[in-house]
Amino acid sequence: MLAKLMSFLLLGIVRFLTGSQARWYGCPPKAEQRIYFANHQSHADMVLIWAALPEELRSITRPIAAKDYWTKTPFRQWITTAVFNAVYVDRQATPARPMAPVAAEPTGAPAAAPSEADTAAAGGPDPSPEASPRAPTPEELRSALPESDPLAPLVRALESGDSIVIFPEGTRGHGDEPQSFKSGLFKLAQMFPQVVLVPAWINNVQRVMPKGEVVPVPILCSVTFGEPIQLEAGEERRPFLDRARRAVIALREV
Repeated sequence: MLAKLMSFLLLGIVRFLTGSQARWYGCPPKAEQRIYFANHQSHADMVLIWAALPEELRSITRPIAAKDYWTKTPFRQWITTAVFNAVYVDRQATPARPMAPVAAEPTGAPAAAPSEADTAAAGGPDPSPEASPRAPTPEELRSALPESDPLAPLVRALESGDSIVIFPEGTRGHGDEPQSFKSGLFKLAQMFPQVVLVPAWINNVQRVMPKGEVVPVPILCSVTFGEPIQLEAGEERRPFLDRARRAVIALREV
């Protein structure tokens, strides 16, 4: 009950300060599983998208929250957990384990068996053509993800059927355009090809709560939701991320 009351209170405050206008330009608000990905300029981004969504979508959509910031105080942790139902993520990835060195063959070891190419050159049977490696399935990609990976909490949320809101820059930008997108969105698109990818542009929120400020300033803000995109068959990581970034930037002028 307390969380519900706080939700109504926050919704009123956010809409009073920002107007919190939702503009559905490329898709309607629909109760389907989605990954909303947006530009990132303030810690208030998460709150603004939450407030812009219709109530029926807020209940099934979980924004991501930087664990180091949103768990600094008991109140922040409570509000992100009880009100926003946020997914905590660690902004620093766990360092990859170094690969074990390959042991050299001991001196005097028996000679290796002749390869297929050597056999063919000596008049033996032709070597069999190498089969193209099979691409891993989405299920295999998810099962291979280490629990320590920063994406693991997002994968669990999507596996449970929730929609999520992510900021692919990974950190707040300071210019007019978002920074280069990191690989998380690409990996999630590989793991969950059935989930709809919806770009969004958040406008003016950095002026409501500038970095280092405590008291918010009333400024009219909006969130524009664009036409969904999808990962094309065989599309590489960087072309996909650049295309996703352009889809977000294009909404700035809508």
